[in-house]
Amino acid sequence: MARLNIAPTKSNLLTIKEQLSVSTNGYELLEEKREILVRELMHLVEKVKLLEQDIDKVIEEAYPAFKRMLMVDGADQIERIAHNVHYEFESRQKKVNIGGMTFSSMDMILPKKELFYSFIGTYANTDATINSFFELLSLLTQMASIRTIVWRLAEEVKKTQRRVNALDKLIIPQAKETKAYIEGVLEERERENVFVLKALKKKQKR
Repeated sequence: MARLNIAPTKSNLLTIKEQLSVSTNGYELLEEKREILVRELMHLVEKVKLLEQDIDKVIEEAYPAFKRMLMVDGADQIERIAHNVHYEFESRQKKVNIGGMTFSSMDMILPKKELFYSFIGTYANTDATINSFFELLSLLTQMASIRTIVWRLAEEVKKTQRRVNALDKLIIPQAKETKAYIEGVLEERERENVFVLKALKKKQKR
């Protein structure tokens, strides 16, 4: 590791010691932050996995129900029902605090389920199908919200890891080597000064 190209003086030694202290403290804080973020990231990834299982389960129910509805009601009837279904969805930005950091995400506010069609000419399978797809929509909006946070949190973990590596592999070793170099030069100068003083004293005695 190449040391810093600075003059070996006492003032520079004090400066490099201060830099080393700040870098070491910064490394410890960043490492702690990285560990917290990684734990939170793993927790969110686990939530994503559970949501994926729920989504798969609902899909396995919703699409077969839709096929049955298509066979029983017919395409024309389904199209008439679809034209009568009108929902207003509201989206809003939300702030999520994780590991002392604030992340932005989107939250979908789903409306209450309503009956937009008559019982006449429809079957129980119609309600089951609409309920299944409504539940699927709810799960998908939750997934979108969590995945947005997961992506941003993963980017923050990468950024923090790069800073930790820079301190651990470059800045701190470089500061330590520079500190050792300056201390070595100053000690050597001190020994030379002591030797010169002793030589002068001997000369004066003579």
